[in-house]
Amino acid sequence: MKIAILREEINGEKRVAATPDSIKKYIALGATVTIENQAGTGASIANFEYENAGAIISDNLSDADIVLCVRPPSAHKLSQIKENAILVGMLEPYGNQEQISIYNERNISAFSLELLPRISRAQAMDVLSSQSNLAGYRAVIEAVTALGKAVPMMMTAAGTVTPAKALILGAGVAGLQAIATAKRLGAVVSAFDVRPVAKEQVESLGAKFIEVAAESGETSGGYAKEMSDDYKRKQSELIAETIKKQDIVISTALIPGRPAPVLITEDMVKTMKQGSVIVDLAAASGGNCPLTELDNITEKYGVTLIGYSNLPSHVAIDASQLYARNLYNFISTLLVEQNTINVKWDDELTKATQLKNG
Repeated sequence: MKIAILREEINGEKRVAATPDSIKKYIALGATVTIENQAGTGASIANFEYENAGAIISDNLSDADIVLCVRPPSAHKLSQIKENAILVGMLEPYGNQEQISIYNERNISAFSLELLPRISRAQAMDVLSSQSNLAGYRAVIEAVTALGKAVPMMMTAAGTVTPAKALILGAGVAGLQAIATAKRLGAVVSAFDVRPVAKEQVESLGAKFIEVAAESGETSGGYAKEMSDDYKRKQSELIAETIKKQDIVISTALIPGRPAPVLITEDMVKTMKQGSVIVDLAAASGGNCPLTELDNITEKYGVTLIGYSNLPSHVAIDASQLYARNLYNFISTLLVEQNTINVKWDDELTKATQLKNG
């Protein structure tokens, strides 16, 4: 059983799919592990650390049975992987039929862990939660760095510095971590979510929950769903009234497989305080604000807009450690048994994550 770890090719991607600790665990499963040269550099893991853990540094992928990655490999790299191999990573399945066709043509069994169902068995493998947690944290750090005022209230001989106000749009994993981080820094925090169940979670973190009464915005799988036009109108009015008072806005609203919902209109931005900051975590899916520019920091109407698409990569050391554990838990539970590859094809988790045309 041979496992290969890829060096990421996408510009700005610093994460890596395995750490020395996870490599030791794969070797304990009976695997030989190779890792591409300098694959861990962005996460501050040197080649010798992998070698000390028992891995072989090699760019030869041709004999790997299982290939691990963070983001989808290029067509060139896929051509180096042998047919009938297994590929595991965050393979960005939505609207990526061309890539899926390559997997099928080469008989590569590709498992995209973004598709894991939200059930208790999958929690230890949940890459979206582990990475979103760090994205929510980093979003607040980016906002505070760009903000031209202090966050906590300060009492000084020259007067009182009022605390910054932060609004978090979307109280999923990223949003809840953003709330917790903003509160730790001393901000006065409010949060909005279409799912009524989020209210208790928001308030448990010390934030104020602002809500539009009515329909539930949660699917049976625990994700946000598309809302009615009447709800969207009421939602827009509520956000427009609230956003005027904020120093920081973190938007995290996403609908899997769909463009991000527009929550912050241009007219809303015009009403915001001069010097305030928006961090749009939905930038890669079109943005919760139409003024957001992907992977750029811009200023519109005196408001700074941050549109980084890959905030977990900004904390690549911790992001890689968590991601590597997620991958190991998936592989050791569902793909490997008794020191051999034994894919549990009928398991609901493998069925949900395997990519196929159509």
